[in-house]
Amino acid sequence: MREPLCNKRQAFLIANIFIGTKILLRSIFLFVVILLLSACQDRDMIIIRYAHVGVKNEPQSRFADEVAKIVNNKTEGRLEMRVYPNSQLGNISELVDGVKYGFIGMSHHDFSSLSKFHKDLSVFNAPYIFRDVDHALLATNPQTSPILSGINKQLIENSGVRILGSFYRGARQLTTDFPVYSTNDLKGKKIRGVPFPIWMSMIRGMGAIPTPVEFSELTTALMTGLVVGQENPLSNIYASKIYEVQSHICMTNHMHSCLCVFIHDKLWQKITMKDRQIILEAISEVTLMAVQWIRESDEQIKQELASKGLVFIDENNGLDIRNIKSSVLKQINSDFPEWTNYIDEIQKIQ
Repeated sequence: MREPLCNKRQAFLIANIFIGTKILLRSIFLFVVILLLSACQDRDMIIIRYAHVGVKNEPQSRFADEVAKIVNNKTEGRLEMRVYPNSQLGNISELVDGVKYGFIGMSHHDFSSLSKFHKDLSVFNAPYIFRDVDHALLATNPQTSPILSGINKQLIENSGVRILGSFYRGARQLTTDFPVYSTNDLKGKKIRGVPFPIWMSMIRGMGAIPTPVEFSELTTALMTGLVVGQENPLSNIYASKIYEVQSHICMTNHMHSCLCVFIHDKLWQKITMKDRQIILEAISEVTLMAVQWIRESDEQIKQELASKGLVFIDENNGLDIRNIKSSVLKQINSDFPEWTNYIDEIQKIQ
């Protein structure tokens, strides 16, 4: 009987070498692309490469496009904001590092994506802490939030990344391939979480097994059964066609999702005060537009998703929202006791 070419341990090591090489080559490729983009920059114009992970027709893509349009029109050739959507310049971890080191000028994502530079930024992604949309936007804007303003100063000093503002992308809802009415229904189930500690804690509080998966790999993870559920705003569920691999939407409204807009601070310092104001005003203007987009689109998206066979579960047909909310908050308080004062201050913002 012939001996196998390699044993399981050797096969495991070979697989890990292959995966590591693939990741390294991808990083080198992205670095070369960004260097080439930098080499093409017009010396008389400041070019801001604005990269994000949003897909086409999803509000965060629309937000970036609208901000760029306003900035490019109003700065009259002094600035050019170029948008790179759909993870073209890397996944969120790569984008955050790109902004830190200046390879990428600007990006947006959940506050937790910057927690590697200041761990307390994740508090702005904590579930069930905002009263409503208006409160969420006030609390996540460094111009109106004393808490965020203070953290932002430390962020700039420690990482060279500056938060400019935030925008609303909708309340996040839970989708699964089975009905969920309470935390009991999620026991032992693997649910995808954005790969940050706050999401792992939240999903654990829901009663499930938190499983980190990058957004670009989410559909495959759902198709293969690596995870059996996930959570996102309705607009993202629809735009990403998650309805093709899920059967139920549980209307938990567990998070009023605001994405922070951030920029490489050395690039920010090169921009004139006049053009900085144009950028900030563009973000504020499109933030108001984004709230309206969500309000107008959510009902239509619900109808579209229902027509595709998804079953909605809310308090009217059995969802025990009190059970889920209390369990999630208990878990968050247990895992992040240091945030008690932050959360109290956030909830005082008017």
